[in-house]
Amino acid sequence: MASGESFYITTPIFYVNDVPHIGHAYTEVAVDALARWHRQRGDTTWLLTGTDEHGQKIMRSALANNVTPQAWADKLVSEAWKPMLETLNISNDDFIRTTDERHETRVQRFLQKLNDAGFIYDAEFEALYCVGCEEFKPESEIVAGTGQYEGEKVCAIHSKPLELLQEQNYFFKLSDFQERLLALYEENPEFIQPSSARNEVISFVRSGLRDLSISRTTFDWGVKVPWDESHVVYVWFDALLNYITAIGYGDDDSELEKRWPAHHVVGKDILRFHAVIWPAMLMAAGLQVPAGIFAHGWLLVGGEKMSKSKLTGIAPTEITDVFGSDAFRYYFLRAIHFGQDGSFSWEDLSARYQSELANGFGNLASRVIAMVNKYFDGVVPEQSTLLDSEQVIIDLATDVAAKADEAMLAFDIDGALAHIWRLVDALNGYITEQEPWALSKQGDEGRARLAAVLEVTTRCLGHLAVLLNPFIPIAAEKLWFAIGGEGELASTRIANAYALVGSRPLSELPPLFPRIEQEVQR
Repeated sequence: MASGESFYITTPIFYVNDVPHIGHAYTEVAVDALARWHRQRGDTTWLLTGTDEHGQKIMRSALANNVTPQAWADKLVSEAWKPMLETLNISNDDFIRTTDERHETRVQRFLQKLNDAGFIYDAEFEALYCVGCEEFKPESEIVAGTGQYEGEKVCAIHSKPLELLQEQNYFFKLSDFQERLLALYEENPEFIQPSSARNEVISFVRSGLRDLSISRTTFDWGVKVPWDESHVVYVWFDALLNYITAIGYGDDDSELEKRWPAHHVVGKDILRFHAVIWPAMLMAAGLQVPAGIFAHGWLLVGGEKMSKSKLTGIAPTEITDVFGSDAFRYYFLRAIHFGQDGSFSWEDLSARYQSELANGFGNLASRVIAMVNKYFDGVVPEQSTLLDSEQVIIDLATDVAAKADEAMLAFDIDGALAHIWRLVDALNGYITEQEPWALSKQGDEGRARLAAVLEVTTRCLGHLAVLLNPFIPIAAEKLWFAIGGEGELASTRIANAYALVGSRPLSELPPLFPRIEQEVQR
């Protein structure tokens, strides 16, 4: 089950034009769960996240708040974006900011390399631009405005008017890579996931690629083009490079070779940047393309995409302040099929918290530990005589670990949790059937059966602590300590999960998911 391979995984870097909402948090917890799982497989894992701080949208947000773009970015990073990572218990190894000197100097080196190789030219350009997307929009994403914007052309994503920009810009010869990109998608069908995303990208590329405008002169908030400082680098061209500037591109080739290529997890609305422009940029620079691109769906509120501009954004703390970070992580990773759109519901969150976390898992753990403490003074009994009923549970635990591992390798996060919950449900049923409280009253024979039941269930709790650590790390750590687990849980190999029972006596286990007294109404 352990490979020891390099596993470099990234989130998108998020715009700091405003505070984060649960759509951003969803991406963070999904990528964090994948990273934690791979660490426990024994893979050399690196998780990168960060913020995108250049571009016209940031500059306008800063001006609207009467501060400089740098001051605006600094404030939001320190007061909102980094605190979100702490709130959600994200185990990132690095945090890249596009205003970091390491990033800006390496972007300039990359751009100079492409220019020297003949992939850059200058020309006049005129097109409709969406500041929200920071993108010149193709015809397929331009729609007629309605309401206050009737008679205007608006962005299909942001529903706001597009701006006609005319500039003398530098261009990247993206069209040169159309056939190479199509060959990449054909030779590596898993490069873009899920399949619906792959089909969308292939259709887009087959329709014909145009060269990409990669500089701007109408504003100056960005990385300077190294051979012409009257231009700043187009924000997406700048931002995509964070995945290699963070691991030493242009300065530390050994670190780059150690980490690269990466698995990128992105929202489906920025898929084309990552699956078309980004690999073409790498091909032009003579670098390996990413290991893969996974596009997840949108979080929907009232049937609409989570959005700050449409005031449908929900701050992560609105949930974590009531339910805690583990419940936040579990809900979004279990309730939404990774790769598809999913609707957020306060009622569903509350129901799953109570039925699956508090009653299903939390109550299971507290019952087993309480019975070991009561009947065996906190020492896990050893019993060599196991009946078929115990072997069924043991075999299930082994199967659950294997199936969950297979699912996580395929980025099927909710599928992995569904497999793990098979064991939670089976253990609850097993305890009900075996009635350990009744066995305790049946003399030596009953006590022997009681020992077998509690040994297997305690081992399975340890198994669950290991398997659930990537998803609900706080609760898993509490359970690990309570059953006497030895060593650091985050370093405990998934393949060895069932075999581990600590030598220390079991301790009391506080409620993993306490009853929520506050009525949640939205």
